[in-house]
Amino acid sequence: MTANEKTLATFETRIRQMILRFQQLKKENDELYDEVERGQQEIDQLRAKLEQQQSDYQSLKMAKMIEITDGDLEGAKDRLSRLIRDVNKCIGILSDENQ
Repeated sequence: MTANEKTLATFETRIRQMILRFQQLKKENDELYDEVERGQQEIDQLRAKLEQQQSDYQSLKMAKMIEITDGDLEGAKDRLSRLIRDVNKCIGILSDENQ
């Protein structure tokens, strides 16, 4: 084997190694792109879920405020009536003491 043949064989071996390394890196790159794509899809799904949850929360808050308003209205009327009766009693007691 001559020096040129030896150099050519070494060159061929290096080229094959580079091709194999390129193929490995290309495969790894494709896998990483797939992983990034899956991550982006998951992020998009989670964003959509978050927006839906926020919308549901706002609706629930609104419904709860309406429910409290309806329920508290009767309770507030009852409390107000008791307070008015108590004030009237106090006025009556004060009026009796002044006479």
